[in-house]
Amino acid sequence: MLLLELIILLLLCAVALGWAARHFKFPFPIALVGGGIALGLVPHLPQFPFDPQLILLIVLPPILYQAGLLTSWSDFKANLRPISFLAIGLVIATTLTVGAALKLLVPSVPWPVAFVLGAIVSPPDAVAATAILARLNIPRRIVTVLEGESLVNDASGLVIYKFAVAATLTGIFSVLDASVQFALVSIGGIATGLVLGYVFIAIHKRLADPFIEVLTALTIPYAVYIAAETCHVSGVLAVVAAGLLRGRYSPEIVSAEMRIMARSVWNLLVFMLNSLVFILIGLQMSNVLENLAHYSSGQLLLLGLAISAVAMLVRFVWVFLLAYLPRSISGSLRPDDPAMSKPELLIVSWCGMRGIVSLAAALALPVSLPGGAPFPQRDLVIFLTFFIIAATLIGQGLSLPTLIRRLKVGADWDIHAEQQHARSAMSTAALAAIDAMVQAQRLPEALADALRLELSDQIAQAAPDGLEPTPRYELLKQLRHAAIVAERRELIRLWRTNEISDEVLRHLEEILDYREALM
Repeated sequence: MLLLELIILLLLCAVALGWAARHFKFPFPIALVGGGIALGLVPHLPQFPFDPQLILLIVLPPILYQAGLLTSWSDFKANLRPISFLAIGLVIATTLTVGAALKLLVPSVPWPVAFVLGAIVSPPDAVAATAILARLNIPRRIVTVLEGESLVNDASGLVIYKFAVAATLTGIFSVLDASVQFALVSIGGIATGLVLGYVFIAIHKRLADPFIEVLTALTIPYAVYIAAETCHVSGVLAVVAAGLLRGRYSPEIVSAEMRIMARSVWNLLVFMLNSLVFILIGLQMSNVLENLAHYSSGQLLLLGLAISAVAMLVRFVWVFLLAYLPRSISGSLRPDDPAMSKPELLIVSWCGMRGIVSLAAALALPVSLPGGAPFPQRDLVIFLTFFIIAATLIGQGLSLPTLIRRLKVGADWDIHAEQQHARSAMSTAALAAIDAMVQAQRLPEALADALRLELSDQIAQAAPDGLEPTPRYELLKQLRHAAIVAERRELIRLWRTNEISDEVLRHLEEILDYREALM
C-alpha cells in the first residue's frame, strides 16, 4: 500500500510542478529542480524503492529516441563537425577537468569515481535552453548546434560514464584498452541502431492501425536499447541512430492520425519520466544529506559552487577555443555561413545547463561494489550532480533571456520565410489539383469557386509583400471560429440533456478539436 501512495504522490507532484511552470512561464526543468529542492528539505520522507540499474533502461531510451526523431537530418549533417567538437571533444574535456577538480578538492575520492562525476555532468541538456531560445527568435544556427550537441553528447557522455563505473567496480583501467573499446562499442551501437531502425521502418510500412503504430513506436527505443546492450555495444548510440533514421522516413510512412496521437503520447511519456527522476532525487536527497553529515553545510556549499564553476568555465574555454581555430579544422555551420559573433559564442557558452540525463546517470550508480563494500562516495556524487544541475538550470537558465537581450543578438527570419514559401507552394499546388479535378470529372465550377478564393487569399498572405492577412482571410477565420464555438456549445448541451452518448460526444469533439487546431 505504501508503494501505491508513493506513486500517487509522484503524480500529484508532477501535476503541481507542471502547473507552476506553465503559470509562471519558465521552462519545465527549472520547475522540476525547484520541486526536487523542496522535497529534499522535507525530513524523513518515505523512500521510493527502485533498482538503480533500471533507471537508465526506463528513462533514457524514450528521451533519446524522441530527440532523434525531432532532429533535422539535413541540419545535423551540415553541422556535423562543430557538433562533434562540442558533443565529443567538450564531453571528454569536461570529464577530465571536473574529475581532476574533484580529486584536488577532495583527495579521498578515488580517481575513477572522480571521473564518474565528470562523465555524469559532461553532457548539457538543451531542453531548457532551446525552449527559451525559441521564444526569443534567436538565429537558428545557434539552436541547431545546441540541439545537435545535446543529441550526441548524451551518448558520448554515457559511454564514458559506463567505462568510469566499470573501472570503479573492477579497479582496473587502461587508456589504450578503453580507447579501443570506446571505438568498438560506439561503432557497434550506431550499426545496431541503423539495422534495427530499417527493420522497424519495414514493419511500420505494413501497419494500418494508428494504435498499433503508436505502440510499435513506443516499443522501438526499448527494443533497440536492450538489443544493443545484449550485444555489448552502446545502447544509447543505437537509440540515437535509430531515432535519426526513423525521423528521416517518418513523413513518408506515418499517417496523420498516428502523428497526432504519437505526439501527445511522447510528450506525456517524456513529461512523466522527467518528473519521476527529479522527484526521486528529491525523495533521496534527505538521506543523501544525512550520509554526508561529516561535511559541514559550508563545506558542501563551497564544494558544489567550485565544481559547478569548473563545469561552466570549461565550456566557455572550449567554445571560444573552437571558434578561433582555423575554420578548416573547426568547421562552420555551412560553407557560406559567417563565423559566429562574440555575442553568439557567449550564448552558446552560457547554454550549458545540465538536466535529466545527468540525474538519471547519478541515480543509476551501483549501491555496492562486487565484494559488497559500498560504492565509494556515491552520496557525494549524487549531491554534486544535483547541485550542478540546480546551479546551471536556475543560474544560467533564468538569466539566459536577460543575457540575450543585453547582447542584442538579432533574430533569424529564415524559418518565417521558409514557412511563407511552403504555404504559397502548397496553396498553388492545391489550386492546380482543384482545376485538374474539375476538368477531369466535369464538375460544376461553382463548387470550387469558394475554395479557390480561400486558397488565393492564402497565397497572397504568404507573399513577401503580403504579410498582413487580407480582410477576407481574416473574416473567414473569425467566421470559422464563431461556428466552432457554437457547434461545441450545442454538442455539450445535447450531451448534458442525454440526447447523445459519451461515444458520440468524444467522436464529434475530436473533430472539432482538429478543426480548431488547424486554424
